[in-house]
Amino acid sequence: MTSLATGVRQLPRGRHGLPREQVVASQRDRILLAMAEAMTEHGYVGTSVAVILKGAGVSRETFYEQFRSKQDCFEAAYERAVRLLLDRIRAAIPHSAPIESDRLAGILGAYLEGLAAEPAYARLFLVEVYAVGSKAVVRRANLQESFAAMIAEVLGARTEEQHFACRTLTAAISSMVTARIAVDDLDGLRALREPLLNLVRRSGALYGEAVR
Repeated sequence: MTSLATGVRQLPRGRHGLPREQVVASQRDRILLAMAEAMTEHGYVGTSVAVILKGAGVSRETFYEQFRSKQDCFEAAYERAVRLLLDRIRAAIPHSAPIESDRLAGILGAYLEGLAAEPAYARLFLVEVYAVGSKAVVRRANLQESFAAMIAEVLGARTEEQHFACRTLTAAISSMVTARIAVDDLDGLRALREPLLNLVRRSGALYGEAVR
């Protein structure tokens, strides 16, 4: 996953000859990153638009040209972070590898490394999302279902019981990673990979037909 912080920098002052689209995109990237970083320190409720503007280095007028409100800005940051994380996970799945080993390891590794690489955005959609409102919480639930479906496919879940087991596993993973992101324990976050893999490998066909 391309780091959301990579290449996000303030444009030079004065005349720079850049296309309007590039200027707007740069401003948007800086605003989204500034919001995620501000929420790491202040939480969603304590993050004001003024704090976001200071972090992004943009004017209030520029902010409201792109976003209707702080919540609208949060939703845009959330959607981008989720999309890039899912892209990273999908790209990490070695489709030609044995399903029960390398593919699952690829998913978990990409997921955990993706969160660790962008802790501000990880906190945004794992922790602060609950302070935003029911609409944001529904989006988080949908993300979790997408991850559960991905795990079920990789593990060869066929029965309703196996699909339920995969959803249960996903909920447990979500709870554990959220706890570690909340206290900024990135080493502990990465350390979850092997115990989780071992748990699945010892489970037989509990999660799917590919695990035997």
